[in-house]
Amino acid sequence: MSDPFVVVGADAAGLSAASKFRREAPDREVVVFEKGRWISYAYCGMPYFIEGRVERMSDLLSLSPSEVAERGIDLRRGCEVVGVDPDAKTVAVETAEGERLEQDYDDLLVATGGRADPGPFDVRGPDGAFTLHDMDAAAAIDAYIAEPNAYDPDRADVDAVDRGRVERNAAMPAPETAAIVGGGYVGVEMAEALVGRGLDVHLFHRSGHLLSDFGEAVGERVEAELDAKGVTVRTNAPVEELVGDDRIEGIAFDAGDGPETLPVDLAVVGVGIRPNTELLDGTEIETGEGGAIRTDEYGETSLRNVYAAGDCATATHAVTGEETWVPLGLTANRAGRAVGATVAGDPSRAGDIAGTAVVKAFDMEAGRVGLIEEEAAREAGFDPVRETVTAGSRSGYYPGAAETDVTLVADRDTGRLIGGSIVGPDRAAIRIDTLATALEADMTVPEVERLDLAYAPPFSPVWDPILVAAKVLNGTLDEE
Repeated sequence: MSDPFVVVGADAAGLSAASKFRREAPDREVVVFEKGRWISYAYCGMPYFIEGRVERMSDLLSLSPSEVAERGIDLRRGCEVVGVDPDAKTVAVETAEGERLEQDYDDLLVATGGRADPGPFDVRGPDGAFTLHDMDAAAAIDAYIAEPNAYDPDRADVDAVDRGRVERNAAMPAPETAAIVGGGYVGVEMAEALVGRGLDVHLFHRSGHLLSDFGEAVGERVEAELDAKGVTVRTNAPVEELVGDDRIEGIAFDAGDGPETLPVDLAVVGVGIRPNTELLDGTEIETGEGGAIRTDEYGETSLRNVYAAGDCATATHAVTGEETWVPLGLTANRAGRAVGATVAGDPSRAGDIAGTAVVKAFDMEAGRVGLIEEEAAREAGFDPVRETVTAGSRSGYYPGAAETDVTLVADRDTGRLIGGSIVGPDRAAIRIDTLATALEADMTVPEVERLDLAYAPPFSPVWDPILVAAKVLNGTLDEE
């Protein structure tokens, strides 16, 4: 084999690319470097593992190293790519044993993902303080929560796990009170997980409503659901400091009328994510939003024959047509697969993204897509008009019908749908896919109102909540 395709990173984007490439270019070599030992795992499933809904860590793995090898992929774990020489077309690699070597490439994919950004908080200092962005952290949190004599080590049943870290946390006294810093995806999902493990949970968020990217209507209903399930939610309450030396002892925060400290013995910080791009330091690579690697429609960077995909790379927004950075799972898998095809000789676009996302908070489901907040819409050049309606999820006489809130946002001048959110307890989240499809098709609100959506009493009323919202918003546009 010759003309090696080198991939850096063995998770969603990297292995999707390598697998697609191997199928389409069986005569070329493909080498995947992974600096750690974990590969191809379901990051989004980690809160459900911690809660106990997922019994074993192995359930979160998509591919094992042996399965990767069976595909004809040269996977090298414990090998960190620390530099790229685009002129020589080589990468510098450091092994776990401290060896340094060079690997040449014909094409290179950087799929290094992202890492949790703890902000100003020291989560590496006191015991009991964590971020959640890798499987070792999930295993450590799970062990820390358990009573020392009740922890089941078979839950962390993957040889890649940091066994020493797990055993150390499992030996500590079980916590009773938990603080979650940040009311985004991780914060909301971890609130449910920790309540499920019997902890007294306090959720802190800097702004006025949770899930800021989902809009106020979603944030209010999710907050009410968390409160009803026993979570103490504190909005407009920026955390100033994690308190504690050897072990976390408290959370210092701004209570509005002055500083306050809440005693806790577990803290999970989920305030952001940062792309992993350090291996490209010293090159002339172009970066964009969030410091992510700037790519074109095929995933190629400003460096010839160097591609990027996943949480470390930018994409094109389906509504604005501009560069954006939205680190989500489907984006990574889809872009990686497209790069693999392109490098193999079948040019394939990575596709636009609209920031489509869903989240669950106990019995409440929420989804969002496109531009929801007025400020973001105006910055993108739109004149936003918004309506929020409440409608039944099924025919009113059919058991299980529940109130569903739908927010739609349109451009005043063109009537084009540019964003939306949905929240409710009865299959609300999956309805967001209808809006995502409408955004991708550049549909106007009148066109959405005329969609022939399915109707049967167990599934939807005659007028689906999306159609009701489109009808109301269309009326508002007509009045303008």
